[in-house]
Formats: sequence, structure tokens, C-alpha cells
Amino acid sequence: MDKKDLEILEILQKNASISMAELAESVHLSVTPCWRRVQKMQEEGVIQAQVTLCDPVKLNLGLTVMVALKAARHNESWMQKFISGVRDIPEIVEILRMSGDIDYLLKVHVPDMTGFDQVYKKLVRVADLQDVSSSFVMEVIKSTTALPLDYVQLKK
Repeated sequence: MDKKDLEILEILQKNASISMAELAESVHLSVTPCWRRVQKMQEEGVIQAQVTLCDPVKLNLGLTVMVALKAARHNESWMQKFISGVRDIPEIVEILRMSGDIDYLLKVHVPDMTGFDQVYKKLVRVADLQDVSSSFVMEVIKSTTALPLDYVQLKK
């Protein structure tokens, strides 16, 4: 990757729906070389996907819940059972395996407390859990999918 690739990524992380012509113009390239760079980053897995980000509130998903879980057991079969079960719950939008006091942190979007109770009941049926602790998001101060690009090691 070089500085041009970073410029392209900076723009695409803010607006992946930009036309190739606009993108190329923004980074001072012609369309074909710009397209080739994007294709290469997709092939290499740098660009994993291009998606549409939706406002949860406008989709009647105004309650965001962070759920901290402690596993009842720490073995491969428990982990596989847990992961396959929680992946199938659409309200769970992020699943993070953690170090420290909790084993997993889940981000859940639901309409209200009743919706969360339904997700909670599905969750506890998936696998034995030692502890479940839920925190309700009061306000989103920052939410972004854009990664910082300052740490990329550029080709010389």
C-alpha cells in the first residue's frame, strides 16, 4: 500500500457509494488506475465489504444493549455451541471474545425492553452461562466504522 491507496481508503470509509469517477478525481488519478487499486485492495482483503449503514432508531431499534457474558465452561465444544447459537440471533450485531473478567461482549439492537427480554431468553438457551450482565446505552457519543489509517506501513 502507498499514500494513494490510503487516500482512496480514507474516502471510501466515509462514502463507499462514491462513483469511481469522483473517487479517481479526488485522488488525482484516472478512472482505470483508481479502479485497479480498489480491486487489488478488495482481492487482498483490505476492503472486506461495502455496506449500507442504517440508523437503528429509524428502523425501530432504539435500544442498544451491551451484554457481558461469562462462560460456564472454557472448552472447544462449549465455545462452538455458543458461537453457532448467537450468530443466528439477528439482534446481536457484534460478538467479541474478550480477555479479562468477561469472556464475550455482545452488542444488541432491539426496539425496547420487551425486545431485549426476548433476545435474553434466546441467549440463555444457547449455552450454559456463568454470568450475564447487561448495560443499556443512554447516548451514542461516537460511532464509526472508519478505521484510523495512521498505522499502515507504507511501501517505500
